Amino acid sequence: MRNKNRRDILCFGSASLAFPVLAGPVVGGTPAEGETTGNTKDAAGTISSDDTGAIAVGAPTKIQYLEIVSPEVDAICKTYEQMHGLKFGDPDPNLGFARTAKLPSGGFVAVRAPLRVTEEPVVRPYFLVDDIDASVSKAVELGAKIALPPMELAGHGKCAIFLQGGIEHALWQL
Repeated sequence: MRNKNRRDILCFGSASLAFPVLAGPVVGGTPAEGETTGNTKDAAGTISSDDTGAIAVGAPTKIQYLEIVSPEVDAICKTYEQMHGLKFGDPDPNLGFARTAKLPSGGFVAVRAPLRVTEEPVVRPYFLVDDIDASVSKAVELGAKIALPPMELAGHGKCAIFLQGGIEHALWQL
């Protein structure tokens, strides 16, 4: 298997804009035969999680916020506008001065410059969860280290970042 480089990661980031993500749980595991997840589905088909923050296996997993950190904000926004038909707004001070574009799924793609000298360029998907505190607790239980505990973002919801396997993972709660 060949090593992944930043170009591969950026290609994944672009692909995730065009294709919905259908995966298993964000955190947690597959239930054993006969075991239930505690999740419920209402008449509209909306799946909710149990008190562990896990999502039912096979349930659609939504990326609510795809964050791209790069010193080349304007160039990336222009590329995504021309390639994907996105329309980026002005920098939002509540999101680290990211320029955001709404996706047809209801989520957002955001491009911002590094916030500190030591912040490396990264593409970071934020998975939507019902209960960010329970999801962060589950991630820690599974061996993750918290990089950013749940934090309120005025007018946008809550976010959190955890580290596992040398990768930054993120969660979002509306």
